[in-house]
Amino acid sequence: MCGIVGYIGLKNGVPIAMQGLKRLEYRGYDSAGLAVLTKNGINSIKVKGRVKDLEEKIGQEQLSSNLVIAHTRWATHEEPNEINSHPHFDCKKEIFLVHNGII
Repeated sequence: MCGIVGYIGLKNGVPIAMQGLKRLEYRGYDSAGLAVLTKNGINSIKVKGRVKDLEEKIGQEQLSSNLVIAHTRWATHEEPNEINSHPHFDCKKEIFLVHNGII
């Protein structure tokens, strides 16, 4: 199981996505992460642990974006760690995605 949140709009989507992850944390509490699109490119932050750990890490970054994807993970495959946390990305860090289950 996993919790997936996305936001596209006019507001800062980071607090909206974080609120969504908090509501969906019962679906996954091993790791959490998000990716945001900014003027400088895509910024991704991931943590092993709970949504509150992600929130603390984000607090240090002052993220703001109107395009956000976020994920909270319950590890059913591979170990819970930052590498296995979502969002995943391609080798050029141009494509970011979150998913539920094993691909």
